[in-house]
Amino acid sequence: MWTQNYNPLNNTWLSTAAALLPTVVMLGSIALLRVRVHFAALMGLALTLAIAMGVYHMPGDMAAATCVYGAAFGLLPIGWIVVNVVFLYHLTVKRGHFEILRKSLSALAPDARVQVILIAFCFGAFLEGMAGFGAPVAITAAILLQLGFKPLHACGLALIANTAPVAFGSLGIPITTLAQVTGLDSKLIGAMVGRQLPFFSLILPFWIVAAFAGWRGMLGVWPAALTAGVTFAVSQFLVSNYHGPWLVDTVSGIAGMLSIVVLLRFWKPKDKWRLEGSGNMPVSTHVEAAGDSGDLPVTVRALGRAQVFNAWLPWIILTLFIFLWGTPRFTGELDKVFLPKIAIPHLHRMVQRIPPVALSNAKPEPAEFAFNALSATGTGILAAAVIAGFTMGFSANQMAGIYGRTLWQSRLSLLTISSMLAFGTATKFSGIDGTLGLALAHTGVFYPFFGTMLGWLGVALTGSDTSSNVLFGSLQKITATQTGISPILMAAANTSGGVMGKMLAAQSIVIASTATDWYGHEGKILRYVFFHSVSLASLMGVLVCLQAYVTPFLYLVVK
Repeated sequence: MWTQNYNPLNNTWLSTAAALLPTVVMLGSIALLRVRVHFAALMGLALTLAIAMGVYHMPGDMAAATCVYGAAFGLLPIGWIVVNVVFLYHLTVKRGHFEILRKSLSALAPDARVQVILIAFCFGAFLEGMAGFGAPVAITAAILLQLGFKPLHACGLALIANTAPVAFGSLGIPITTLAQVTGLDSKLIGAMVGRQLPFFSLILPFWIVAAFAGWRGMLGVWPAALTAGVTFAVSQFLVSNYHGPWLVDTVSGIAGMLSIVVLLRFWKPKDKWRLEGSGNMPVSTHVEAAGDSGDLPVTVRALGRAQVFNAWLPWIILTLFIFLWGTPRFTGELDKVFLPKIAIPHLHRMVQRIPPVALSNAKPEPAEFAFNALSATGTGILAAAVIAGFTMGFSANQMAGIYGRTLWQSRLSLLTISSMLAFGTATKFSGIDGTLGLALAHTGVFYPFFGTMLGWLGVALTGSDTSSNVLFGSLQKITATQTGISPILMAAANTSGGVMGKMLAAQSIVIASTATDWYGHEGKILRYVFFHSVSLASLMGVLVCLQAYVTPFLYLVVK
């Protein structure tokens, strides 16, 4: 048994600086030195292991075991999702279906700014509710690219939009996991998150359009942004507060998409933004909306309904399979058939967290790898891709060849994702995360703000709101109790603040770059989303401070 030490240098400032060094080196090398992301991830991992063993005195065999454990989780379920989504994408491109899909989407929403709201925000939230783990970013970024968005915009906008839904992703797993860690009621935590994120769900459609088209461009489609934002926010609040955390994203995403479709039957933007092919800048053609529907709807009508349906069929199949694989009863039956759990040698139940990061009676940290090869979301995506491939006329040999090429093209992405998960796992088991968490928690009256930023930091480090809740959930509860603030408020703040760090996580950026065949440009994506991530997280911190101290907002706190 090895016990963590959160101040190994006996100086809070020095220990915090040592804990922060791997993250600074990794992100700095990507954003400033433009080091390839897989090299930066390996550098960050190596530095983390060096500090874990040299500063925190973690045994070498345990440090090595964290790498194995994290890398395995990086490949399944996360890498497994990415590879199979890209495989389906390659199938549709090879058959020409994606071009027809692009035209049909352009016919439904000819304006590129509305497409961002419909696909990145609403459809992405729907996918997040069912799958999570990078699938929404991979799918929406690939669709945006084929609609003609520049790779930077396709990646960046998909990442920014994948914020407000993350807390309730994968049928509410981040919140139900947080409830297990803290002992708080999952419905109460979900209800509190549902009184924080709707403020941001309301403004996020405006935000992502402004990030793409600028302030004036955003004003041209404010009715669409307002319609999607209000519909999504109201649905998010109602479902989270009166049902639970499980179906929030699914219901809100569907409601948002339907509201946009209905709106477009009665309203069109006066100045249409269309994209002149993949990789080109958006062009505002300033076409007056008086009866001018453009040439794209005519093109789709000329294609015929059957061709349009065939182009959409692979994605309809994917949606159905993701929904099925997101059903706990179905995946539970699959796990009964095959779910070996592997206790990681030299790590499982051998690391002890201590107060104030953990409760005084906390059990040693588990380290079991659940090899859920059947129930993993990526398996559902693969099954959907194979069935869709047969419907598109591919033979088994043809699909095998395309899958082999997909694996080869994704090799560096898989290396990066595995390295990043190993980095996050080593950070957790060594106690580095505890040092960083305590540094932010010891901020006195400003704790609600910095506690929220702690959730942001956790997701930025691990790439997962669930992992951030596991890392810092008990710390938030303990610190909130000590400072007289509602534990439910700060547990929710860890989740709500964490979603803003999702776009900054290296593995999320790699997923987006891989899905758009833009691997190697992660530094550009990081610089694009950095301001948005910090700004949104800071605004969430301000909201939590208001809910902690200011009377009108105090009434929003779940008792």
